[in-house]
Amino acid sequence: MKLSSDAQFEQEVEVLIGEIKQHYGYDFSGYARASVYRRVKRFMGQKGLENMQQLREPLFSDSFFFEVFLQDVTVNVTEMFRDPSFFLSLRQNVLPLLSTYPYIKIWDAGCSTGEELFSLAILLQEEGLLNRTKIYATDINQKVLRQAKEGIFPVSRIPAYTAAYYAAGGKQEFSGYYRSNYGNAKFNSELVRNVVFYPHNLATDSSFNEFHLILCRNVLIYFGRELQERVLNLFDESLVSLGYLGLGKKETLAMSGISPYYNAVDKTNRIYRKLN
Repeated sequence: MKLSSDAQFEQEVEVLIGEIKQHYGYDFSGYARASVYRRVKRFMGQKGLENMQQLREPLFSDSFFFEVFLQDVTVNVTEMFRDPSFFLSLRQNVLPLLSTYPYIKIWDAGCSTGEELFSLAILLQEEGLLNRTKIYATDINQKVLRQAKEGIFPVSRIPAYTAAYYAAGGKQEFSGYYRSNYGNAKFNSELVRNVVFYPHNLATDSSFNEFHLILCRNVLIYFGRELQERVLNLFDESLVSLGYLGLGKKETLAMSGISPYYNAVDKTNRIYRKLN
């Protein structure tokens, strides 16, 4: 059964976006519209909801239902050492210079369920920097933040993660970083001992610290151009002079307002350094 005409459905989603912002404080107005429409429609289909009113009623009366909705509508596609060449470049081109600081602060923005966070922590551990690094792991979705803190991933993914780890220049036995039990791999909690897990909405929240390195990979591609620019300015405000910014392979500083103030450390892997 067709919910409505595409135009009417999109109009209803626009109204819903405004209501969500007013009720919960989450602002999706800057997100790429095609992605939002597609994900809302898919969520309604999965839940057997035939019209927008059937979605709206539980969405605003049941905070748990809203959290499930948020989990589905926001993008949480990630894996450990995703794009291994990025992490290899980070290891070779960024961490040696960060090691000159007595204390390092890193922001993992849009950390999702934590695969990238643990990948970063392993790199820092192997380069002898983890003990003097504070990492702020943030996401709009508090459910995925809880998952990230637990550091539990399906053991079925470990072979792929292991291969990516070695491609990223891994120096140890990868199996030494986790314990397998009941189909899951639980990563060592010591890796995130110096991590602050913090809810943060890139669309609406402000800068909260200064960082030597900010990672925000494969998040901006889901934002509209205006929101992308807002987020890049937020990162610029949050980076120290000569700080580093790492983006996803399909993301770039080119054509952004902050581009003239950055050098590409590794253009292929989208690693940039703020000018002095």
